[in-house]
Amino acid sequence: MTIDLDELMKVRAHFDTEVREGAQADAPLGHVERAGGVVRHVAPALGWNGVLWSDLDEGTADAEIAAQVAFFAGRGCPEFEWKLYDYDRPADLGDRLRAAGFVPEPPETLMVGPVSELAKLPVEPPEGITLRVVTDEAGVDLMMRVHAGAFGTERPRLREQLLGKLREEPDTIAAVLAMAGDTPVSAARMEMRPGLAFAGLWGGGTLPESRGRGIYRLLVAHRARLAAELGIAYLQVDASADSRPILERLGFGVLGVTVPYMWTGAAS
Repeated sequence: MTIDLDELMKVRAHFDTEVREGAQADAPLGHVERAGGVVRHVAPALGWNGVLWSDLDEGTADAEIAAQVAFFAGRGCPEFEWKLYDYDRPADLGDRLRAAGFVPEPPETLMVGPVSELAKLPVEPPEGITLRVVTDEAGVDLMMRVHAGAFGTERPRLREQLLGKLREEPDTIAAVLAMAGDTPVSAARMEMRPGLAFAGLWGGGTLPESRGRGIYRLLVAHRARLAAELGIAYLQVDASADSRPILERLGFGVLGVTVPYMWTGAAS
C-alpha cells in the first residue's frame, strides 16, 4: 500500500485547505480566527494558542510575526506556538521566527494514510493486551500516567483538554488504552470533526517495557476502523522519528516536515 507523489501533493493541498486554513477550534471554549496573513487558534486558561496557517512573503513576514507576538502577549498568554511546515513561505520563515524570539522544538514528519486501506490492518492484540475505551476522568488519568511513563513529562494542559472534549464534544475524540491486566501500557487518541476528510492520530506512547510487541500498530489499526465507520478518508500524524518507520510500513506517506516554534515571554 503506497501513495504516489502526485496523489500526495493533492492530499497535501486538501489538508492545507481543510485542516490548516479552514481549521476549526479544537477545544470547547476555543475559537479560530483569520487575522491578516495568518489563521490562529485562540483559547483561554490551559487551552492551546497558536498560528496554524500563514500566507506570507519576504515583505510581510516580519510584521506579521510581530503582530502575532503582540496579540498573544496582549492576551496574557504565557506561551504560544507557530506551527511551521517546511513548504510554508517565505523559505526563511523559520529563521525569522527564531530572530523574533521563538524557540524550535524537535521536528516531526507530517504523514497521511488512506483509511480505506488502513482499516484492513489486523487488530488482533498481542498476547496479554486488551483495549479499553476512554470515556471518563479515570480513563484520562490512566492516559496521563502512560504519557508520563512513556515520555517523561507531565501534561496538565493536555489532561484538561481531553476532559473538556469528553464532556462537551465527545463526537470529536476517540481515546483508547492498551492494558496489560490492570496496568495501562499505551495510550492513543483520534481527533476529528464531523464532515471533514481528515482525522488526526495523537499519542501512541508506549511504556519502555512494552515496546516492540506491535501495540502501536494495534492502536493505529483500531482507530483506522473507527475512522472507516465514520466515513473519514484520511488519517494524519505528526510523527516522531520513532513512529515514522512504523507508519511508513503501514502505508502512510510523507507530506512534509513540521516544527513547533514556541514563543514565551521569558524567551523573548
